[in-house]
Amino acid sequence: MLTGKIISAVSKSAFFKTPVVNNYLRIAFNIENVRHIYSKTTLGIDTFLQQCEITRKQMENVGDKFKQKMSEIDVKEGKQMVFTEDLKNMIHLTSDEKDLELVIRMIKKFNKQNKELRFGSFIFGPVVMRLFHHQNKPDLALECFKSDELSGFFDQMITYQILLDLLFENKQYQQLLDCVEFIKEKQLEGMRYPRNVVVLALAACYKMNSKESLDYALKLWQELKDVGHFPMRRATTFCAALAYNQGNPGIALEILTSAKNQNYTTVRNLKAACLAAVGRVENAISLMKSILSDDTPGNHKHTFNRDVLDKIKEAVAGLENPELSLEFNRIEQLLMKQGHISDMGIDVQLCAEIQPPAMITEKRQNKFQPRFRKTDYKQRSFTQKKYPYQQRPGLDELV
Repeated sequence: MLTGKIISAVSKSAFFKTPVVNNYLRIAFNIENVRHIYSKTTLGIDTFLQQCEITRKQMENVGDKFKQKMSEIDVKEGKQMVFTEDLKNMIHLTSDEKDLELVIRMIKKFNKQNKELRFGSFIFGPVVMRLFHHQNKPDLALECFKSDELSGFFDQMITYQILLDLLFENKQYQQLLDCVEFIKEKQLEGMRYPRNVVVLALAACYKMNSKESLDYALKLWQELKDVGHFPMRRATTFCAALAYNQGNPGIALEILTSAKNQNYTTVRNLKAACLAAVGRVENAISLMKSILSDDTPGNHKHTFNRDVLDKIKEAVAGLENPELSLEFNRIEQLLMKQGHISDMGIDVQLCAEIQPPAMITEKRQNKFQPRFRKTDYKQRSFTQKKYPYQQRPGLDELV
């Protein structure tokens, strides 16, 4: 069992004899209200809404007639077809429950005819799921996702991500995990563990914060390791924070070793809290001191969360060691004086919105901007010829 494998790497005597660990309710971080894991931009919902506005303006005078015409399509009648452009327009014109019902009838008809005729190349899965997300219809999205009539319609990585994010926002964590199992069996594009799906699965486990959710998370973590999958940092910190909250800081420490950047704020804070919880208070204090030496002009200021420092302070007090208490207080005062303490809770940091890279955001925004004028094109061509290498983004811009 994974729990057994991980805990063996930590000193069991130090782990179980530490007073702070024996009552995990005392070490658990406060889990705030649900936040969005992925931003609307990351999910493409802002671009979807822009297209909705464009379609409404284009069909301002014929929108009602168009909807009436679409409503006459009989799902069971084989002679009538749902055309790609009509379905696009209907999705982007949807404004109420009646429109949603019509869209669902149309996509079922479209999916059936598309399987039989293999026409067109436009992928509707992500667009329809963005509609469900915007309308906040998690149950309807789930029903359509599982529908036999829509088999294959939603089989895209980004569609999975949008659906799971919608379920997460509505606190439907168990339904989210059920979908994850379904997605694993699909193995779309040969991938059983899509990275963003793993993030959302472990985020759901973290929010559930139960022994059962920890068991699921550790089982998933072991599966990832068995196939050589390296989870994203956010997935790592969710899994580690869950283990910590469930009174298993030793397991959390082992999970955190998978993080590539050990000095990232959430990784560093969780590591310090876990070290204190397993009786390694001196190591936790050393980690606190380490960010003082990294404080050089021009660099981003490293911080410790106030709630993390409170956990370390509690562990220090439990040891009844005057010298250690004095050292902790000295370092804490230095951190405070130099602005290294953040009042933001660790949970807020863990659940901060994931934004897309700047290049992708700019590309999506430019999609709805006027095309280059001829003079702009000439100027850009001249610049590219004169300074060809300056036009290519560096690795730091792609992070």
